[in-house]
Amino acid sequence: MRSWQVLEHGEPRTVLTLRSTDPPRPRPGQIRVKVGATSANFADVLLCRGRYQVAPELPFTPGLETCGVIDAVGDTTHLDLLGQRVVGQPVLPRGGFADYALMDSHTILPVPAFICDTSAATLHLTYLTAWLALHRRGGMTVGDVVVVTAAAGGVGLAAAQIAMAAGATVIGIVSGPEKRALVESHGVPIVIDRTSGDVIEQVRAASPSGGADIVFESVGGDAYQEATKYVNFEGRIIVIGFAGGAIPQPRLSHVFVKNYTIAGLHWGLYWKHRPDIIRAGQADIFALFRDRMISPVISRTIAIDDVADALQDLADGRTHGKTVMAL
Repeated sequence: MRSWQVLEHGEPRTVLTLRSTDPPRPRPGQIRVKVGATSANFADVLLCRGRYQVAPELPFTPGLETCGVIDAVGDTTHLDLLGQRVVGQPVLPRGGFADYALMDSHTILPVPAFICDTSAATLHLTYLTAWLALHRRGGMTVGDVVVVTAAAGGVGLAAAQIAMAAGATVIGIVSGPEKRALVESHGVPIVIDRTSGDVIEQVRAASPSGGADIVFESVGGDAYQEATKYVNFEGRIIVIGFAGGAIPQPRLSHVFVKNYTIAGLHWGLYWKHRPDIIRAGQADIFALFRDRMISPVISRTIAIDDVADALQDLADGRTHGKTVMAL
């Protein structure tokens, strides 16, 4: 089979090599899927760089959000799963940028027939990140003002859609007029271009309440510091990552100024502690897709040969929406 492998840590285009390997064999408790589609995420870039919270041994295959059909199981207790189309997070080092991938049998979710492979591969990790951050960690309610600090990215657009579907007022922050036009074209009512002026003042002026009840923060650095200034009294800053590269050092004394909360999200931990919440969230996401309340923004569909270049574009900030490898 074909599989992209990281041979050493560094930038995706440099360290990824497409190899011919034997299909992986599932162990007890695992299943193997014939990959239909795998979505690219910034976490894949961090894996290539050796900066992700999970550090698989070299060499490994990235790809953390995959839809496929189960074609092999690791034990006879899961024979009933054969032939099912599922979505899930592959088990490293056998990630989804390959013809076949491995998953834990208890972390797979069946995909309804009305969802194609390409869409399903964006409705799992990406939308669950947004759903868990806003509903579970942020306690989002109707009427909340939700600021998304990188609204043109795949997870940012997902967060904006999840928030709008819940009746929140969404303010998206982007960098550049092209990204602003993209986010506006997907129905986000207020979009701020950080290159056009002071972000803090723009958020305060645009918000019906003068600030943010929830900040969906995925950038780090200055974007996080700005959020601490425009967050409302008893607001929540939900930290999901540091795509900008700079990990902020919060001044805890500042949280007393407006009684705001800083919350983190590593969504995969819910499989260990509260798998029922993941299943409920995924069911809600599929229902929102069915009812056309959300729609994944797939800006680019690629072949397996193009994975390294696509991940480098993601690393360099040259993408918007989602890039999906379809087989």
